[in-house]
Amino acid sequence: MPLYDLQIRKLKPRKERYEVSDGDGLAIRISPTGGKTVIFRYHFEGVPRRMTLGIYNPDLAKLDYYDSPIPIKVPFLTLTEARRLHAEARSKLARGIDPGAEKKKSLQMRTAAPTFREMLEEFSRIELSGKKTGDERRRLLEKDAVPAWGKHKVVDIKRRDIVLLLDRIRERAPITANRFQGVLARFFFFCAERGVVEDSPCTRIRKVPERARSRVLNDEEIKLLWRALDLNNKTIDIYVLTKLALRMLLVTGQRPGEVCGMTWGEIGEDGFWRLPQERAKNQEGHRIPLTNMATEILRTAQPYAGDCVYVFRSSYKADSPIDRHSLSRAISRHWKQIGLKEKFTPHDLRRTMRTRLAELGISDIVAERAMGHKLQGMMAIYNRYSYDQEKREALEKWEIRLQEIITNER
Repeated sequence: MPLYDLQIRKLKPRKERYEVSDGDGLAIRISPTGGKTVIFRYHFEGVPRRMTLGIYNPDLAKLDYYDSPIPIKVPFLTLTEARRLHAEARSKLARGIDPGAEKKKSLQMRTAAPTFREMLEEFSRIELSGKKTGDERRRLLEKDAVPAWGKHKVVDIKRRDIVLLLDRIRERAPITANRFQGVLARFFFFCAERGVVEDSPCTRIRKVPERARSRVLNDEEIKLLWRALDLNNKTIDIYVLTKLALRMLLVTGQRPGEVCGMTWGEIGEDGFWRLPQERAKNQEGHRIPLTNMATEILRTAQPYAGDCVYVFRSSYKADSPIDRHSLSRAISRHWKQIGLKEKFTPHDLRRTMRTRLAELGISDIVAERAMGHKLQGMMAIYNRYSYDQEKREALEKWEIRLQEIITNER
């Protein structure tokens, strides 16, 4: 006779566990502790087998457990749900499939399925290692994704989880959220390529449009900043080599990461800083003329660098350069103390220098080459001229103008 809920609820535990059948192999097993397990008894290839369907507990039943094709845990069941699972198991049995063995295999797959942290290690080793921006991409995932999902199985992370995390990141840093989304999308495509997930949950998540930054420091701001970066100015508590790196960034207009990673071996006796292609963002080697101000910054940095190969030696990592993020952190902590009304970024110093080159009448081609930008279109293919002399003249003009700004002389 089929069981019904009131009857099952009245079943009392005994000294030994026992079973009450609902029919067609479906049964409730009652343990001495009072627990009630739903089982399916069947024969496969002539061998008797048992399969646990779940725990009978209508009050705690979570029907959404069955949304996943891979079982997450032994579910709590209502009698109706138990009969549905029983019918599915009988259907598989009729097709020659052992439902218990299939479930066991799914659970084994579940146990073996990698966590987010485990796949991040694989992603870093196979795809990010050796890439110029590999460390930065990993840092983005470690900062926000690992705390949220580090121990979660990758197959459990859904689009909704990603959207909510992106919302939290966007509240504090909209641009970072887009960068994070880009790296995360590639991570999940990598997981799909490796057979960990069927499809990336990052699809159909739009990025928030970005507005290009336009911050350029005016003369008064440049003067205040230059004074704040004086090593004798003890009121602005910034690491001395961070101060010098920020000055070098304004003098040369190069990228923050390229300035921070400058080595003594890149400085030639002919007055050029030779940036190798493996350190250049555009993967193109670049020669930067060193003006008197740039050379003075190098002389000032040398005693602090000691025997380190890097010009701007880290304050806490032996034989390592300062991190470009240390420049941003220094500015974030002190921009108000410096006397500025609006915050700026290290990259804004590069934009400021490029804008000033235009004000000084420097041609776009020379200015772009001085900044380390590639020429565009056919010029990039056919024009292989170095512009070394023109770049030097442009940077010397900028040095004269910068001296006028910081000394109030014109």
